[in-house]
Amino acid sequence: MEKRSIIHLFDPMPHTSPFDLNMAADAGFEVLLPYSNVDINEINGLIQDAIFSRGPSGVKRTGIFIGGRDIGLALDMLATAKKAMVPPFEVSILADPSGAFTTAAALVACVEHQLKQKHNTELSGLRAVVFGGTGPVGLATAVIASLAGAVTLISDHLSVDTALQKADEYNRRCGSSLEGTYAGSEADKARLISTADIVFCTARAGIEVLGASVQADAHQLKVAGDVNAVPPLGIKGIKLKDNGAPLQYAINSPGSVGIGALAVGDIKYQLQHHLLTQMLNTDKPVYLDFRDAFEQARILVKQL
Repeated sequence: MEKRSIIHLFDPMPHTSPFDLNMAADAGFEVLLPYSNVDINEINGLIQDAIFSRGPSGVKRTGIFIGGRDIGLALDMLATAKKAMVPPFEVSILADPSGAFTTAAALVACVEHQLKQKHNTELSGLRAVVFGGTGPVGLATAVIASLAGAVTLISDHLSVDTALQKADEYNRRCGSSLEGTYAGSEADKARLISTADIVFCTARAGIEVLGASVQADAHQLKVAGDVNAVPPLGIKGIKLKDNGAPLQYAINSPGSVGIGALAVGDIKYQLQHHLLTQMLNTDKPVYLDFRDAFEQARILVKQL
């Protein structure tokens, strides 16, 4: 009899996300085992307990999900888990802390698609600003955009030192070329948006980041994407389901378009489902992070 499929969800936070548990169940995993307050030093032991208890056939029906809120820690946990494998005892792993990797991949892929559709251009060489760029989704978005060739700035609303430190850390980690900046005032936002080709809004939910007057200062804006689904939305004028709708307040950037949170969320949902299903159905172990998420998100947006 074929062994039941099991996914172990490792989370350094006090609770495992119900979102991730639901997604794993909907992807077809039969047994969901959440672990909270997981320390990276426990990963090796947990992995080896998981792989040696099932046999070579059982490990093909076993997956690991790494959550949390710190994308750097998630990447470290993924690397540690990969080193703990003892072939042929290997299981597949997906790292997606706070959904940051799949959300960011979906956001950048949607923006890239609209750049091609509406402006016949690519990410490479364009100037991108990530508002809320020091949070998990913002950092993942910035790294993906930078690796795709965009000149990418991450903005923190409180401290330029935080933005500079995060940019330096993730440039070392991921090979990106992020720049750090600060946007604590409307004048700061206007300065940044005035030369931006792309805007990613990944700030805290329920906060309007870019109002009408700030958007009027954009002079070469092509696409703006917002992942905030809680009113007030992050970019004034963008509706939740917008996917290439004109930006009504970017009056000095003719042809600029916006992407709303539900349009991004639709791709994010499909993307996470696909990656979890891939773990369940693969014959060879896979180790999935933001790079794999972006590659698949690019495929999904073309199928819309």
